[in-house]
Amino acid sequence: MSDKPARKPRLTRAAFRKFVAMPTRWDDNDVFGHVNNVRYYAFFDTAVTRIEIEAGIYNLVRSNPVIPFVAESNCTYFEGVAFPEALEVGVGIERIGNSSVAYRLALFREGGDIAVAQGIFVHVYVDSATEKPVPLPAKVRAFAEGLVV
Repeated sequence: MSDKPARKPRLTRAAFRKFVAMPTRWDDNDVFGHVNNVRYYAFFDTAVTRIEIEAGIYNLVRSNPVIPFVAESNCTYFEGVAFPEALEVGVGIERIGNSSVAYRLALFREGGDIAVAQGIFVHVYVDSATEKPVPLPAKVRAFAEGLVV
């Protein structure tokens, strides 16, 4: 009997509300000729930040009284990808808490239906001055609820 947890099933596009185009760059590839594993986290972070900015719940000036901090992230890899492939990040919501939002994310080949990688990205909302968790602002909660599948 193994204590190893079962691997999560691969997600499809149906598990996501929003998609963000994510081109690969030459320097994303590593010496093995595929996108390096750490780049997937950057793809996820970029997609989440982009949709938060587009929704008006975060700006880059850091003038917000409440800001998101990453509290947890993970990624499960299924297939390698490489420059110059065009990719898309699927974004949905896994869980909405009192002060946090857990994003469900997956990387797809452009137009593909099955995730090549998937993960979770948890944002905890904090007071920008004290960096202590605060209840989700109403605008953030409404935004997150709109991404629930």
